[in-house]
Amino acid sequence: MHTDSPFGGQRLLPAVRHPKELERLLGTPLAWLVLLGGRLGLLQPMVKLAADHGKRVLLHADLIDGLKNDEYAAEFLCRQIRPAGLISTRVAVIRKAKQNGVLAIQRLFLIDSGALDTSVELARQSQPHLIEVLPGLLPQWIREVKDRTGVPVIAGGLIRTREEAAAALEAGAAAVTTSRPELWSDAGLEPADGR
Repeated sequence: MHTDSPFGGQRLLPAVRHPKELERLLGTPLAWLVLLGGRLGLLQPMVKLAADHGKRVLLHADLIDGLKNDEYAAEFLCRQIRPAGLISTRVAVIRKAKQNGVLAIQRLFLIDSGALDTSVELARQSQPHLIEVLPGLLPQWIREVKDRTGVPVIAGGLIRTREEAAAALEAGAAAVTTSRPELWSDAGLEPADGR
């Protein structure tokens, strides 16, 4: 099984939407987390609070209320909000994140074979550091995206159980994102059969 993780061995990335969810993670050993947007005015204090507690935030740039998701917004986020990484479906945002020395994660929605081909081409254009594949319940597509792009893959979306997360990791995902608090304690997640 592939055990490398670009997140220092952390295999599960908690995804939060609200300050209360972030606060819940501050006392945990989890070093990386995903912030699924939020109000523009709250981003800087949330990212700073996380950083003050030794956490690194991957910010979903496309889901921010009050900010257009283009390269200018990405530059603002990189320079003013200062997350560890940006997640976006947009090639221009990924390129701007890379230019600013921020981890760039291309989010791909795989809804059919055409979307798979288009997504692989987008990833080739943007050359992200990582790719997040949604939904994360498609192990064969996780493997295919990783093989076709040569880029490490994160699985996200619709992962609700430990077994689903483990299946995504077994398929080659470097990590799994989930907004399910009951899974957040499984940061070192391994397959259920112990492999």
